Amino acid sequence: MKWEGISEFVSVAEAESFTQAAKRLSISTAQVSRQVTALEQRLKIKLFYRTTRKVSLTEEGSVFYQHCRSVLDGLEAAERAVTNLHSRPQGKIRLTAPVTYGEQRVLPLVNDFIQRYPDIEVAAYLSNQQLDLVDGGYDLAIRLGKLSDSSMMAKKLASRTNYTCAAPAYLERCGTPDGLSELDQHNCLLGTLDYWRFRHDGVEKNIRVTGRVRYNSGIGLVDAALKGQGIVQLPDHYVEKHIQEGSLISVLDSQREPDEGIWAVYPHNRHLSPKIRLLVDHLAQGLE
Repeated sequence: MKWEGISEFVSVAEAESFTQAAKRLSISTAQVSRQVTALEQRLKIKLFYRTTRKVSLTEEGSVFYQHCRSVLDGLEAAERAVTNLHSRPQGKIRLTAPVTYGEQRVLPLVNDFIQRYPDIEVAAYLSNQQLDLVDGGYDLAIRLGKLSDSSMMAKKLASRTNYTCAAPAYLERCGTPDGLSELDQHNCLLGTLDYWRFRHDGVEKNIRVTGRVRYNSGIGLVDAALKGQGIVQLPDHYVEKHIQEGSLISVLDSQREPDEGIWAVYPHNRHLSPKIRLLVDHLAQGLE
């Protein structure tokens, strides 16, 4: 009886919502509410202030949360210690990654990983939106470029290069730009942003560009570039193969922005379990 309602209480305290806590725990909101109410009755104290818009801890609830969080952290540490004794890691991992990068780079490595460790299950959801890991119950996210969420822990897995490039036929027809100021003379194939990133005289610059097409698809932009329709700026996993084959030519290389990071991101209040650490190390080795 002493343990009943503790996980539900901690989840509500961290999510500030009974509904979000229920999603994290994969149980019904009504069950979370019943467990927390029973806990309050057992302790004879009010743990939360409840309104239609917000759930917040009372003073007593805040003190109780700190102790409960320490207890749960201890239990998680004990579980990790026991798991470390197993030669074959097991359990489920939930991860998210950007769509195209996930399809091309991440999931093939995940497939190799689960083939090596048959007792591990992986559920992956690919999205170009930065999903809330806590609310979504994700153990891990793969993110590209600059990180903005300081509430998450991150481990750098690799780097990526953004190339500005075009087909030889386009450059023969329209000329090769020698400087950033010449881009306004070219048909620039746009993605979701109307500017491209460069580094000029040691300073990072966003250069506004224009063109006849705007796609929210890197694959569509690559196809347009290969067909000689204009200049494109895309990360290496879209264009590197074509540059190596010569079907695309990289331009403005001296003013290319510094390489960006590829990151494994996980919630700050969670420790990496052995199975997740194994997956992160596997991805780092495969993506380098």
